[in-house]
Amino acid sequence: MKKSIATLFTIAALVVSTTGCKDKAKEANTKEAETVATAEATAEKYTANVTESTIEWKGFKPTGTHTGTIDLENGVLNLTDGKINSGTFLIDMKSIEVTDIPKEDEYNGKLTGHLKSADFFDVEKHPSAAFEITGLSETEGKTMLSGNLTLKETKNNVTFPVTVTNTDGAVTLTSETFTIDRSKWNVKYGSKSFFDNLGDKFINDDIELKITVKATKS
Repeated sequence: MKKSIATLFTIAALVVSTTGCKDKAKEANTKEAETVATAEATAEKYTANVTESTIEWKGFKPTGTHTGTIDLENGVLNLTDGKINSGTFLIDMKSIEVTDIPKEDEYNGKLTGHLKSADFFDVEKHPSAAFEITGLSETEGKTMLSGNLTLKETKNNVTFPVTVTNTDGAVTLTSETFTIDRSKWNVKYGSKSFFDNLGDKFINDDIELKITVKATKS
């Protein structure tokens, strides 16, 4: 009987894990860092409104998911003829929040603290991450944004689809939901890319992200 119950739990965990994988967004194309785009002499500068900009995240494990947000510290977009040609952003890793657990719940604080710890993003040593635009292109009717993402002193170039609107001196850049593979930035905790024999205690390498940046003309 005990063996049957254990088997059922194992199957349930696998089903949740498999379902979660199917629901995840497409991984951003990731490669070695590239040369950062520079602002043209005629470019117009737009400064990010950090109170209206955010990064939404989702993490996956066999027993379910967690969601949260991260804030921008600052950011600049440079536009020529109404189109983005360069830009840089600092991401405030100290601002990591968990949104799927009530703030008053003790586990919210524990999970937030763990994400900020050396196990994950080590925000004491690495309080900021950075994203530097390397280019934009059109692919199959979509605008693709490429940039160097620096996290824990590791830099990779990522490309993902975005929508850009420019109205009355305000620019809004919104990404489609995409994933990055945290193991490529040496975020190791619970990762099967680094550790064996984790059983169902692993945490998926994929982190799902959705970025919204609102900026106004400087």
